[in-house]
Amino acid sequence: MKKKRIKLIVPVPMSEQTKSMFASQLPPGMVRDDIEVEFVGAGSVLTLADSYYDTTLMDAAVLAAGMKAEEEGFDAVCINTVSDSGLYGLRSRLSIPVMAPGQSAFHLACTLGHKFSVLTMWPQWFALYRKTVKEYNLESRLASIRAINVRPDTESLLQGKEEVVFGKLLEQAKLAIEEDGADVLVLGSTTMHQSHAYLAANLPVPVLNPGVIAYKMCEMLLDLGIAHSKTAFPSPEVIKDQAFRI
Repeated sequence: MKKKRIKLIVPVPMSEQTKSMFASQLPPGMVRDDIEVEFVGAGSVLTLADSYYDTTLMDAAVLAAGMKAEEEGFDAVCINTVSDSGLYGLRSRLSIPVMAPGQSAFHLACTLGHKFSVLTMWPQWFALYRKTVKEYNLESRLASIRAINVRPDTESLLQGKEEVVFGKLLEQAKLAIEEDGADVLVLGSTTMHQSHAYLAANLPVPVLNPGVIAYKMCEMLLDLGIAHSKTAFPSPEVIKDQAFRI
C-alpha cells in the first residue's frame, strides 16, 4: 500500500538538531505505518513571532514552503505553529488538506469543555492568540491567556530549562483553572511540546498539545477523504508563486 505523505512545516529554518526536537512531537507509535511525515523548515531567518512584522514574515515563509506540496506529491500539509501562519493562504493555493495547530486545538478544546485558556511563554505572543481566536469566533470560549515571562528559544526549545519552565507553567495553569475558570488548557506553542506530559500528569483538566492535534486532524481528513472547502478558500485566478519566494 502506498503511504500517504504529510508535509509538516515549521515556520523557521531548521538545523538537523532543531528538526529532531520538533520531530519529537510525534514519537514512535504516534505516526501510523501508512503515513510518511516530512518536517521542513520555512524561510531564511529565525523569528520569535514577537511582533506583527515577524508574523507577516512567517506567513510568507510558510506559504513559500507549502505552495508546491501538491505538485511534490504530498497528500496533506500540517503547519507547525500556533500562530497558524499561512493557513488561509495555503488553503487557497492548495486543494489537499491544510491544517494548523491553533485552529485545531482551540476547536477541540471547545468540544472538551466550556472555557479554555492558552498557556504560553511570554506576553509578546498574546496578539497571536487574540487574532486567531477572534478570527475563529471563539472569543466567548476563551477564559484567559497566561504567560510565564520566559523568552522562547526556537533552536533548543525547552531543552535544559525543564526544571524552571515546567514549574512556572504548572503554576500558571493552576491559576487559569482556579481563577479564570478554564476547564481545558492549550499549550501556546509547538516549541513547548516537551512540557505536555508533565502538565497532563499534574493537572485535573485536559491539556492539549496543539502540534499533535493538528497532525492527527490531517490523518483524520485523509481517512475521510475530505479537505477544506474551496468555496470558503477559493483558488487564485492566476498562480503567482514567484512573489512569495523569500
